[in-house]
Amino acid sequence: MDLGLEGRVALVTGASSGLGFAAARALAAERARLVICSRRLERIEEAAERVREETGAEVHPTVCDVTDTTAITRMVENAHGELGRLDVLVCNAGGPPGGRFDELGPKEWEKAYNLTFQGTLHLLQSALPIMEAQGSGSVVVLTSLAAKQPIAGLVTSNTFRAGLMGLIKSIADEYGEKGVRANTVAPGYTRTERLDELAEGIAERESVSIEEVFGRWQQLSPMGRIGEPEEIGAAVAFLASEQASFITGQHLAVDGGAIRGLMG
Repeated sequence: MDLGLEGRVALVTGASSGLGFAAARALAAERARLVICSRRLERIEEAAERVREETGAEVHPTVCDVTDTTAITRMVENAHGELGRLDVLVCNAGGPPGGRFDELGPKEWEKAYNLTFQGTLHLLQSALPIMEAQGSGSVVVLTSLAAKQPIAGLVTSNTFRAGLMGLIKSIADEYGEKGVRANTVAPGYTRTERLDELAEGIAERESVSIEEVFGRWQQLSPMGRIGEPEEIGAAVAFLASEQASFITGQHLAVDGGAIRGLMG
């Protein structure tokens, strides 16, 4: 299936590894022109080279910390100025601090807000005027199954990722007639560095093996396995594409059926 992304300009944040990298590679495979960012120059340049080698796509790596609103504004302006358009925005960032409510103080909540919510908010504030002026654009925000089915010990993620769902629903309502679509993708337990970190933390706290932790997660899905980043990337590319031109304001769970609610 041709997704109609050839020549489109896509900006993907948090793209040096994991889900962000998978999304960037999926878009590149559809011949989109990419701007990708992360906090570390060496890692994002390595990621860009990998994508080029695997897909032959045009990839522009840049450094940006998504908790830095000034850096976000500069990145979006530079991407638009250099490539002349901004057709796709994929918002992705690392997971916020884990912990239960009574374990977290103001600093942890502030860090989680800045990383998980504020960064996406400012990306939207910077990119949506460009898309509105073009009369077209697609936003895809990576959240988590925690946005729909809260996960014990991840209270900040449960809170701010659910907030992103509300924000994107509002954006879809307000910008639909302007030609801009907005959706979220909610990954389930997916094989990334972040998941390894969570598994190590749980294993240490509960004095169990990492293999046992992964086994528990596998059983949460009716499919009995952990997801792969490429499966998330494919969903992102589809929602960003012309093939999804009548899909907006939706929250797509890519979780192997882990969310049990009827509205999942």
